[in-house]
Amino acid sequence: MASFIIEGGYKLHGEITPQGAKNEVLEVLCATLLTPEKVTISNLPNILDVNNLIQLLRDMGVKVAKTGIDTYTFQADDVNLAYLESQEFLTRCSKLRGSIMLVGPLIARFGQAMVAKPGGDKIGRRRLDTHFMGIQKLGAQFDYFPDFGIFRLTADHLKGTYMLLDEASVTGTANIVMAAVLAEGTTTIYNAACEPYLQQLCRMLNNMGAKISGIASNRLTIEGVPSLKGCSHRVLPDMIEVGSFIGMTAMTGSEITIRNVSYENLGIIPDSFRRLGIRLEQRGDDIFVPAQDHYEIESFIDGSIMTIADAPWPGLTPDLLSVLLVVATQAKGSVLIHQKMFESRLFFVDKLIDMGAQIILCDPHRAVVIGHDHNFRLRGGNMVSPDIRAGIALLIAALSAEGISRIHNIEQIDRGYQHIEQRLSALGARITRIE
Repeated sequence: MASFIIEGGYKLHGEITPQGAKNEVLEVLCATLLTPEKVTISNLPNILDVNNLIQLLRDMGVKVAKTGIDTYTFQADDVNLAYLESQEFLTRCSKLRGSIMLVGPLIARFGQAMVAKPGGDKIGRRRLDTHFMGIQKLGAQFDYFPDFGIFRLTADHLKGTYMLLDEASVTGTANIVMAAVLAEGTTTIYNAACEPYLQQLCRMLNNMGAKISGIASNRLTIEGVPSLKGCSHRVLPDMIEVGSFIGMTAMTGSEITIRNVSYENLGIIPDSFRRLGIRLEQRGDDIFVPAQDHYEIESFIDGSIMTIADAPWPGLTPDLLSVLLVVATQAKGSVLIHQKMFESRLFFVDKLIDMGAQIILCDPHRAVVIGHDHNFRLRGGNMVSPDIRAGIALLIAALSAEGISRIHNIEQIDRGYQHIEQRLSALGARITRIE
Protein backbone atom coordinates (compact mmCIF):
# COMPACT_ATOMS: atom_id res chain seq x y z
CA MET A 1 0.00 0.00 0.00
CA ALA A 2 1.46 3.34 -1.08
CA SER A 3 1.33 6.62 0.87
CA PHE A 4 1.87 10.33 0.36
CA ILE A 5 3.95 12.42 2.75
CA ILE A 6 2.93 16.07 2.41
CA GLU A 7 4.66 19.09 3.90
CA GLY A 8 1.91 21.67 4.10
CA GLY A 9 1.89 25.45 4.03
CA TYR A 10 3.48 26.13 0.63
CA LYS A 11 1.74 28.33 -1.91
CA LEU A 12 1.31 26.99 -5.45
CA HIS A 13 1.85 28.98 -8.62
CA GLY A 14 1.85 28.40 -12.35
CA GLU A 15 -0.41 26.61 -14.83
CA ILE A 16 -2.00 23.16 -14.85
CA THR A 17 -4.08 21.34 -17.45
CA PRO A 18 -6.82 18.90 -16.43
CA GLN A 19 -6.62 15.31 -17.62
CA GLY A 20 -9.24 13.62 -19.75
CA ALA A 21 -12.50 12.91 -17.95
CA LYS A 22 -12.41 9.56 -16.15
CA ASN A 23 -16.19 9.15 -16.07
CA GLU A 24 -16.51 9.77 -19.81
CA VAL A 25 -13.66 7.42 -20.65
CA LEU A 26 -15.24 4.48 -18.82
CA GLU A 27 -18.38 4.93 -20.95
CA VAL A 28 -16.74 5.37 -24.36
CA LEU A 29 -14.26 2.51 -23.84
CA CYS A 30 -17.19 0.13 -23.31
CA ALA A 31 -18.85 1.53 -26.45
CA THR A 32 -15.95 0.27 -28.60
CA LEU A 33 -17.48 -3.22 -28.23
CA LEU A 34 -20.46 -2.14 -30.35
CA THR A 35 -18.57 -2.36 -33.65
CA PRO A 36 -16.03 -4.68 -35.28
CA GLU A 37 -14.37 -1.64 -36.84
CA LYS A 38 -11.51 0.39 -35.41
CA VAL A 39 -12.31 3.17 -32.91
CA THR A 40 -9.72 5.82 -31.97
CA ILE A 41 -10.02 7.62 -28.63
CA SER A 42 -7.74 10.47 -27.55
CA ASN A 43 -7.14 12.43 -24.33
CA LEU A 44 -7.24 9.24 -22.25
CA PRO A 45 -5.92 9.78 -18.70
CA ASN A 46 -3.21 7.45 -17.40
CA ILE A 47 -5.07 6.39 -14.25
CA LEU A 48 -5.75 3.03 -12.62
CA ASP A 49 -9.46 2.72 -13.40
CA VAL A 50 -8.90 3.50 -17.09
CA ASN A 51 -5.81 1.31 -17.43
CA ASN A 52 -7.60 -1.60 -15.75
CA LEU A 53 -10.56 -1.33 -18.13
CA ILE A 54 -8.25 -1.14 -21.16
CA GLN A 55 -6.48 -4.29 -19.99
CA LEU A 56 -9.81 -6.00 -19.44
CA LEU A 57 -10.79 -5.18 -23.03
CA ARG A 58 -7.49 -6.64 -24.21
CA ASP A 59 -8.15 -9.85 -22.32
CA MET A 60 -11.62 -10.03 -23.87
CA GLY A 61 -9.99 -10.17 -27.28
CA VAL A 62 -10.20 -6.51 -28.28
CA LYS A 63 -7.18 -5.39 -30.31
CA VAL A 64 -5.73 -2.40 -28.45
CA ALA A 65 -2.88 -0.22 -29.72
CA LYS A 66 -1.36 2.91 -28.20
CA THR A 67 -0.77 5.36 -31.03
CA GLY A 68 0.11 8.50 -29.05
CA ILE A 69 0.83 9.75 -25.56
CA ASP A 70 -2.91 9.77 -24.74
CA THR A 71 -4.40 8.08 -27.81
CA TYR A 72 -5.44 4.44 -28.32
CA THR A 73 -7.20 2.44 -31.02
CA PHE A 74 -9.65 -0.36 -30.21
CA GLN A 75 -10.98 -3.03 -32.57
CA ALA A 76 -13.48 -5.56 -31.23
CA ASP A 77 -13.64 -7.83 -34.28
CA ASP A 78 -12.73 -11.04 -32.46
CA VAL A 79 -14.19 -10.92 -28.93
CA ASN A 80 -13.62 -14.09 -26.90
CA LEU A 81 -17.15 -14.86 -25.70
CA ALA A 82 -15.97 -17.89 -23.71
CA TYR A 83 -13.71 -15.63 -21.62
CA LEU A 84 -16.76 -13.56 -20.65
CA GLU A 85 -18.06 -16.53 -18.66
CA SER A 86 -14.76 -17.33 -16.95
CA GLN A 87 -14.11 -16.86 -13.26
CA GLU A 88 -11.12 -14.65 -14.07
CA PHE A 89 -13.32 -12.21 -16.01
CA LEU A 90 -15.96 -12.12 -13.28
CA THR A 91 -13.37 -11.59 -10.55
CA ARG A 92 -11.84 -8.66 -12.41
CA CYS A 93 -15.26 -7.11 -13.03
CA SER A 94 -15.94 -7.27 -9.30
CA LYS A 95 -12.96 -4.96 -8.70
CA LEU A 96 -13.81 -2.35 -11.33
CA ARG A 97 -16.92 -0.18 -11.08
CA GLY A 98 -16.85 0.79 -14.76
CA SER A 99 -17.19 -2.85 -15.84
CA ILE A 100 -20.96 -2.63 -15.32
CA MET A 101 -21.16 -0.62 -18.57
CA LEU A 102 -19.94 -3.63 -20.54
CA VAL A 103 -23.45 -5.09 -20.18
CA GLY A 104 -25.20 -2.80 -22.68
CA PRO A 105 -22.75 -3.29 -25.57
CA LEU A 106 -22.41 -7.04 -24.96
CA ILE A 107 -26.15 -7.74 -24.88
CA ALA A 108 -26.72 -5.49 -27.92
CA ARG A 109 -24.06 -7.03 -30.15
CA PHE A 110 -23.65 -10.59 -28.88
CA GLY A 111 -26.99 -11.31 -27.19
CA GLN A 112 -25.40 -12.23 -23.88
CA ALA A 113 -23.66 -10.55 -20.96
CA MET A 114 -22.50 -11.72 -17.56
CA VAL A 115 -20.75 -9.53 -14.98
CA ALA A 116 -20.04 -9.69 -11.28
CA LYS A 117 -21.35 -7.12 -8.84
CA PRO A 118 -18.81 -4.33 -9.35
CA GLY A 119 -16.59 -2.75 -6.70
CA GLY A 120 -15.13 0.76 -6.58
CA ASP A 121 -15.46 3.49 -3.97
CA LYS A 122 -16.71 2.74 -0.47
CA ILE A 123 -19.28 5.54 -0.51
CA GLY A 124 -22.44 3.61 0.25
CA ARG A 125 -24.93 1.56 -1.71
CA ARG A 126 -24.95 2.14 -5.46
CA ARG A 127 -27.86 0.14 -6.79
CA LEU A 128 -27.97 -1.30 -10.29
CA ASP A 129 -31.74 -1.72 -10.69
CA THR A 130 -32.01 1.05 -13.30
CA HIS A 131 -29.46 -0.67 -15.57
CA PHE A 132 -31.17 -4.03 -15.61
CA MET A 133 -34.78 -2.81 -15.58
CA GLY A 134 -34.09 -0.70 -18.67
CA ILE A 135 -32.35 -3.48 -20.58
CA GLN A 136 -35.10 -5.92 -19.59
CA LYS A 137 -37.66 -3.54 -21.13
CA LEU A 138 -35.73 -3.87 -24.38
CA GLY A 139 -36.42 -7.60 -24.27
CA ALA A 140 -33.50 -9.14 -22.39
CA GLN A 141 -33.90 -11.99 -19.91
CA PHE A 142 -32.30 -11.15 -16.55
CA ASP A 143 -30.98 -13.54 -13.91
CA TYR A 144 -29.19 -12.78 -10.65
CA PHE A 145 -27.23 -15.33 -8.64
CA PRO A 146 -26.92 -13.74 -5.18
CA ASP A 147 -24.67 -16.48 -3.75
CA PHE A 148 -22.02 -15.55 -6.30
CA GLY A 149 -22.90 -11.87 -6.90
CA ILE A 150 -23.28 -12.53 -10.65
CA PHE A 151 -25.69 -10.88 -13.11
CA ARG A 152 -26.56 -12.55 -16.43
CA LEU A 153 -28.58 -11.23 -19.35
CA THR A 154 -29.52 -12.99 -22.57
CA ALA A 155 -31.56 -11.90 -25.59
CA ASP A 156 -32.31 -13.31 -29.04
CA HIS A 157 -32.96 -9.76 -30.18
CA LEU A 158 -33.73 -6.42 -28.55
CA LYS A 159 -36.72 -4.30 -29.47
CA GLY A 160 -37.15 -0.59 -28.89
CA THR A 161 -39.71 0.66 -26.40
CA TYR A 162 -40.68 3.60 -24.19
CA MET A 163 -39.30 3.71 -20.67
CA LEU A 164 -39.39 6.13 -17.75
CA LEU A 165 -36.30 5.60 -15.61
CA ASP A 166 -36.78 5.40 -11.85
CA GLU A 167 -33.71 7.59 -11.39
CA ALA A 168 -31.52 9.66 -13.71
CA SER A 169 -28.59 7.28 -13.34
CA VAL A 170 -25.61 8.27 -15.50
CA THR A 171 -24.14 4.79 -15.89
CA GLY A 172 -27.63 3.30 -16.10
CA THR A 173 -28.57 5.67 -18.94
CA ALA A 174 -25.27 4.92 -20.69
CA ASN A 175 -25.87 1.18 -20.48
CA ILE A 176 -29.43 1.43 -21.82
CA VAL A 177 -28.40 3.78 -24.64
CA MET A 178 -25.63 1.41 -25.73
CA ALA A 179 -28.09 -1.49 -25.73
CA ALA A 180 -30.78 0.46 -27.59
CA VAL A 181 -28.66 1.71 -30.51
CA LEU A 182 -28.68 -1.79 -32.06
CA ALA A 183 -32.24 -2.69 -31.01
CA GLU A 184 -35.05 -3.02 -33.54
CA GLY A 185 -37.30 0.03 -33.71
CA THR A 186 -37.40 3.19 -31.62
CA THR A 187 -36.51 3.56 -27.96
CA THR A 188 -37.52 6.57 -25.86
CA ILE A 189 -35.73 7.09 -22.54
CA TYR A 190 -37.39 9.65 -20.26
CA ASN A 191 -35.71 10.90 -17.07
CA ALA A 192 -32.42 10.09 -18.77
CA ALA A 193 -29.21 11.48 -17.34
CA CYS A 194 -27.90 14.40 -19.39
CA GLU A 195 -24.38 15.00 -17.99
CA PRO A 196 -21.81 16.28 -20.52
CA TYR A 197 -20.08 12.88 -20.47
CA LEU A 198 -23.34 11.14 -21.39
CA GLN A 199 -23.75 13.73 -24.16
CA GLN A 200 -20.27 12.84 -25.37
CA LEU A 201 -21.15 9.15 -25.46
CA CYS A 202 -24.27 9.88 -27.53
CA ARG A 203 -22.31 12.04 -29.98
CA MET A 204 -19.66 9.35 -30.34
CA LEU A 205 -22.36 6.76 -31.04
CA ASN A 206 -23.93 9.05 -33.64
CA ASN A 207 -20.53 9.37 -35.31
CA MET A 208 -20.50 5.57 -35.43
CA GLY A 209 -23.84 5.58 -37.26
CA ALA A 210 -26.36 5.54 -34.40
CA LYS A 211 -29.47 7.74 -34.54
CA ILE A 212 -29.87 9.45 -31.16
CA SER A 213 -31.82 12.68 -30.74
CA GLY A 214 -32.60 14.78 -27.68
CA ILE A 215 -28.93 14.89 -26.63
CA ALA A 216 -28.39 17.21 -23.58
CA SER A 217 -32.03 16.77 -22.51
CA ASN A 218 -33.60 14.23 -20.17
CA ARG A 219 -35.59 12.66 -23.01
CA LEU A 220 -33.56 10.63 -25.50
CA THR A 221 -34.98 9.07 -28.66
CA ILE A 222 -32.98 6.28 -30.28
CA GLU A 223 -33.78 4.77 -33.66
CA GLY A 224 -32.10 1.39 -33.78
CA VAL A 225 -29.68 0.58 -36.61
CA PRO A 226 -28.42 -2.81 -37.83
CA SER A 227 -24.73 -2.08 -37.18
CA LEU A 228 -22.22 0.60 -36.21
CA LYS A 229 -18.92 1.63 -37.78
CA GLY A 230 -15.64 2.95 -36.41
CA CYS A 231 -14.92 6.57 -35.52
CA SER A 232 -12.50 8.95 -33.81
CA HIS A 233 -13.42 10.57 -30.50
CA ARG A 234 -11.74 13.04 -28.14
CA VAL A 235 -12.55 12.97 -24.42
CA LEU A 236 -13.53 16.17 -22.56
CA PRO A 237 -11.37 17.59 -19.75
CA ASP A 238 -12.25 16.22 -16.32
CA MET A 239 -14.60 18.66 -14.57
CA ILE A 240 -13.83 17.04 -11.21
CA GLU A 241 -10.12 17.80 -11.65
CA VAL A 242 -10.98 21.37 -12.61
CA GLY A 243 -13.03 21.77 -9.43
CA SER A 244 -10.31 20.10 -7.36
CA PHE A 245 -7.71 22.57 -8.66
CA ILE A 246 -9.99 25.56 -7.96
CA GLY A 247 -10.47 24.38 -4.37
CA MET A 248 -6.80 23.57 -3.90
CA THR A 249 -5.79 27.05 -5.09
CA ALA A 250 -8.19 28.81 -2.73
CA MET A 251 -7.38 26.61 0.26
CA THR A 252 -3.63 27.25 -0.03
CA GLY A 253 -3.95 30.97 -0.85
CA SER A 254 -2.28 30.37 -4.19
CA GLU A 255 -2.59 31.76 -7.72
CA ILE A 256 -3.13 29.25 -10.51
CA THR A 257 -4.29 29.22 -14.12
CA ILE A 258 -6.20 26.08 -15.13
CA ARG A 259 -5.85 25.61 -18.87
CA ASN A 260 -8.30 24.25 -21.45
CA VAL A 261 -11.18 23.44 -19.11
CA SER A 262 -14.07 23.28 -21.65
CA TYR A 263 -15.81 26.00 -19.65
CA GLU A 264 -19.20 25.53 -21.30
CA ASN A 265 -19.31 21.98 -19.94
CA LEU A 266 -18.61 22.93 -16.30
CA GLY A 267 -22.22 23.86 -15.60
CA ILE A 268 -22.82 25.13 -12.06
CA ILE A 269 -19.35 24.22 -10.77
CA PRO A 270 -17.72 27.70 -11.04
CA ASP A 271 -20.70 29.37 -9.35
CA SER A 272 -20.67 26.79 -6.54
CA PHE A 273 -17.12 27.87 -5.64
CA ARG A 274 -18.14 31.53 -5.97
CA ARG A 275 -20.82 30.90 -3.32
CA LEU A 276 -17.99 30.06 -0.94
CA GLY A 277 -16.49 33.46 -1.74
CA ILE A 278 -13.79 32.20 -4.10
CA ARG A 279 -12.91 34.54 -6.95
CA LEU A 280 -12.21 33.03 -10.34
CA GLU A 281 -12.11 34.44 -13.84
CA GLN A 282 -12.88 32.86 -17.18
CA ARG A 283 -10.15 33.76 -19.66
CA GLY A 284 -11.10 32.21 -22.96
CA ASP A 285 -11.22 28.50 -22.18
CA ASP A 286 -8.98 28.90 -19.12
CA ILE A 287 -9.83 29.66 -15.49
CA PHE A 288 -7.63 32.03 -13.49
CA VAL A 289 -7.87 31.76 -9.71
CA PRO A 290 -6.18 34.73 -8.00
CA ALA A 291 -4.57 34.53 -4.57
CA GLN A 292 -6.99 35.30 -1.73
CA ASP A 293 -6.13 35.73 1.94
CA HIS A 294 -9.83 35.41 2.84
CA TYR A 295 -13.00 34.18 1.21
CA GLU A 296 -16.46 34.57 2.72
CA ILE A 297 -19.39 32.18 2.29
CA GLU A 298 -22.53 33.80 0.91
CA SER A 299 -25.89 33.60 2.66
CA PHE A 300 -29.22 33.10 0.94
CA ILE A 301 -31.22 36.24 0.16
CA ASP A 302 -33.26 35.90 3.35
CA GLY A 303 -30.09 35.67 5.43
CA SER A 304 -30.32 31.91 6.10
CA ILE A 305 -27.25 29.67 6.10
CA MET A 306 -25.93 28.65 2.70
CA THR A 307 -26.69 25.06 1.66
CA ILE A 308 -24.70 23.31 -1.06
CA ALA A 309 -26.23 20.06 -2.25
CA ASP A 310 -25.66 17.61 -5.09
CA ALA A 311 -28.28 16.95 -7.75
CA PRO A 312 -28.56 15.31 -11.19
CA TRP A 313 -27.12 17.43 -13.99
CA PRO A 314 -27.40 20.35 -14.49
CA GLY A 315 -27.22 20.35 -10.69
CA LEU A 316 -23.94 20.03 -8.83
CA THR A 317 -22.07 16.76 -9.30
CA PRO A 318 -21.74 14.77 -6.04
CA ASP A 319 -18.08 14.10 -6.87
CA LEU A 320 -17.15 17.66 -5.87
CA LEU A 321 -18.92 17.93 -2.52
CA SER A 322 -15.90 16.51 -0.66
CA VAL A 323 -13.71 19.24 -2.17
CA LEU A 324 -16.21 22.01 -1.44
CA LEU A 325 -16.51 20.79 2.14
CA VAL A 326 -12.78 20.88 2.84
CA VAL A 327 -12.40 24.30 1.18
CA ALA A 328 -15.19 25.67 3.42
CA THR A 329 -13.14 24.83 6.54
CA GLN A 330 -10.96 27.90 5.87
CA ALA A 331 -13.73 30.23 4.69
CA LYS A 332 -15.40 32.94 6.73
CA GLY A 333 -18.90 31.83 7.67
CA SER A 334 -20.82 28.58 7.76
CA VAL A 335 -22.31 26.24 5.18
CA LEU A 336 -24.45 23.11 5.21
CA ILE A 337 -23.10 20.42 2.86
CA HIS A 338 -25.91 18.04 1.86
CA GLN A 339 -24.75 14.84 0.14
CA LYS A 340 -28.05 13.38 -1.06
CA MET A 341 -26.92 10.58 -3.32
CA PHE A 342 -24.44 8.49 -1.26
CA GLU A 343 -24.84 7.75 2.43
CA SER A 344 -21.17 7.10 3.31
CA ARG A 345 -19.36 9.83 1.42
CA LEU A 346 -19.16 12.29 4.32
CA PHE A 347 -17.65 9.89 6.83
CA PHE A 348 -14.14 11.13 5.98
CA VAL A 349 -14.85 14.36 7.89
CA ASP A 350 -13.64 12.77 11.12
CA LYS A 351 -10.12 13.03 9.68
CA LEU A 352 -10.64 16.75 9.03
CA ILE A 353 -11.93 17.20 12.59
CA ASP A 354 -8.75 15.54 13.86
CA MET A 355 -6.83 18.17 11.86
CA GLY A 356 -8.71 20.95 13.67
CA ALA A 357 -11.61 21.63 11.31
CA GLN A 358 -14.91 22.70 12.86
CA ILE A 359 -17.47 20.34 11.35
CA ILE A 360 -20.71 18.93 12.74
CA LEU A 361 -21.68 15.68 11.05
CA CYS A 362 -25.46 15.81 11.41
CA ASP A 363 -26.15 12.43 9.83
CA PRO A 364 -24.71 10.33 6.97
CA HIS A 365 -25.90 12.90 4.42
CA ARG A 366 -25.36 16.32 6.04
CA ALA A 367 -22.48 18.20 7.59
CA VAL A 368 -22.27 21.78 8.87
CA VAL A 369 -18.89 23.45 8.34
CA ILE A 370 -17.90 26.47 10.46
CA GLY A 371 -15.03 28.14 8.66
CA HIS A 372 -11.81 29.30 10.36
CA ASP A 373 -11.34 32.28 8.00
CA HIS A 374 -7.63 31.31 7.89
CA ASN A 375 -7.28 32.42 11.52
CA PHE A 376 -6.39 28.86 12.45
CA ARG A 377 -4.52 26.50 10.14
CA LEU A 378 -5.33 22.84 10.03
CA ARG A 379 -2.77 20.51 11.65
CA GLY A 380 -0.95 17.83 9.74
CA GLY A 381 -2.40 14.38 10.32
CA ASN A 382 -2.18 10.68 9.60
CA MET A 383 -5.04 9.63 7.31
CA VAL A 384 -6.37 6.85 5.09
CA SER A 385 -8.12 7.64 1.82
CA PRO A 386 -11.51 5.85 1.69
CA ASP A 387 -12.41 6.81 -1.90
CA ILE A 388 -11.17 8.88 -4.84
CA ARG A 389 -12.92 12.15 -4.01
CA ALA A 390 -12.35 12.03 -0.25
CA GLY A 391 -8.73 11.24 -1.06
CA ILE A 392 -8.23 14.42 -3.08
CA ALA A 393 -10.07 16.43 -0.40
CA LEU A 394 -7.67 15.10 2.25
CA LEU A 395 -4.75 15.94 -0.03
CA ILE A 396 -6.04 19.52 -0.34
CA ALA A 397 -6.35 19.73 3.44
CA ALA A 398 -2.80 18.42 3.88
CA LEU A 399 -1.37 20.94 1.40
CA SER A 400 -2.84 23.80 3.46
CA ALA A 401 -2.05 22.31 6.88
CA GLU A 402 0.72 23.17 9.29
CA GLY A 403 3.31 20.41 9.54
CA ILE A 404 3.61 16.98 7.97
CA SER A 405 0.67 14.83 6.85
CA ARG A 406 0.58 11.22 5.72
CA ILE A 407 -2.17 9.84 3.50
CA HIS A 408 -2.30 6.08 3.13
CA ASN A 409 -4.18 3.93 0.59
CA ILE A 410 -3.43 6.48 -2.12
CA GLU A 411 -4.25 3.87 -4.73
CA GLN A 412 -7.75 5.30 -4.33
CA ILE A 413 -6.44 8.70 -5.47
CA ASP A 414 -4.47 7.07 -8.30
CA ARG A 415 -7.73 5.58 -9.58
CA GLY A 416 -8.91 9.04 -10.59
CA TYR A 417 -5.96 11.46 -10.71
CA GLN A 418 -3.05 11.09 -13.14
CA HIS A 419 0.47 11.53 -11.70
CA ILE A 420 -1.02 13.93 -9.19
CA GLU A 421 2.07 14.31 -6.99
CA GLN A 422 4.29 15.12 -9.99
CA ARG A 423 1.86 17.65 -11.42
CA LEU A 424 1.38 19.41 -8.07
CA SER A 425 5.10 19.32 -7.28
CA ALA A 426 5.65 21.25 -10.52
CA LEU A 427 3.44 23.98 -8.99
CA GLY A 428 5.49 24.10 -5.77
CA ALA A 429 3.78 21.49 -3.60
CA ARG A 430 5.92 19.29 -1.31
CA ILE A 431 4.65 15.74 -1.86
CA THR A 432 6.59 12.49 -1.65
CA ARG A 433 5.25 9.07 -2.62
CA ILE A 434 6.31 6.18 -0.42
CA GLU A 435 5.71 2.66 -1.76
